[in-house]
Parts: sequence; C-alpha cells; structure tokens
Amino acid sequence: MADRRFTLDSNVLVYVVDGRAGAKHEVARRIIPAAARRDCWLTLQAVSEFYAAVSRKRIVPDALAAERAVDWLTAFRCVPVSEQAIRTALPLAVAGRASYWDALLVATAAEAGCAVVLTEDMADGAILGGVRIHNPFTAAGELTDLTRQLLDI
Repeated sequence: MADRRFTLDSNVLVYVVDGRAGAKHEVARRIIPAAARRDCWLTLQAVSEFYAAVSRKRIVPDALAAERAVDWLTAFRCVPVSEQAIRTALPLAVAGRASYWDALLVATAAEAGCAVVLTEDMADGAILGGVRIHNPFTAAGELTDLTRQLLDI
C-alpha cells in the first residue's frame, strides 16, 4: 500500500498550522513529513486553497502561510490544473457527485496518477473519477489504518 501515489487536500495542510485544531493538528503534523517521504503529489489547487483559507481565517500570519506553501512546493511533486481536469470536473459537479472544487482536485489528482485523496471534505470511502476518497482522521483523533499504510508508519 505504501507504494500507492496519493495527494492531500487543503484541509490536511491547514490543520498542520492550526494549533487550535487539537487532535487533527497532531495527526496532520504526522502526515505531512511522512507524506513528503512517500509518493505523495500535491495539487497546486490544494496549496493555493491552503494559503487562502489560512490567511482569510487569520490562523497564522500571511508571511508564515506563504512560507509554508513555498516549503510544500519544494518538498512535494506538484501538479497544476489542466484543461482536461476542468472538463472532467464540470460534469461531476453538475451531477452533484462533488462540489466543483472537490471534483477538480480529484480530477487533477487522477491525472497525476494518484489512487487516493486524503481529505475530510468528501465522503470517506467514495470512489470519484477512479480515485478513492479517504478521511485520515478517526473520531478519536488518531491516524486511520489506511493512512498508516499509505505513509508506511
């Protein structure tokens, strides 16, 4: 399982800098460094959403949010949104399978060869565009078994 390519949604990135997120903050702090050592690609959309959310909610100063975003651009392989990803996301959003932004993230991840998206924003266990959606956070605030397998920890 640890050899499967995956990606992280912006909520995981936000939790890593949000000390007020409690157990989710602690789990995200374990996910990010482990993911950087695995076959984890970030979408440029997720990095951008991270910066927008953190700065809008004033979770950390804008300069620190920008620094973290640049760190992730350096630490991870990154994939931009393509025209084809937009064409794939639009019908998924129109059909109500996901919000447009979630469908776009998944379509972009699929183009990069990702098998799994770690996120809490979509239905855990769903398959969207051939990509499995997985919530890495348990109710008790621990890493899930699948997340441990992906991260090889």
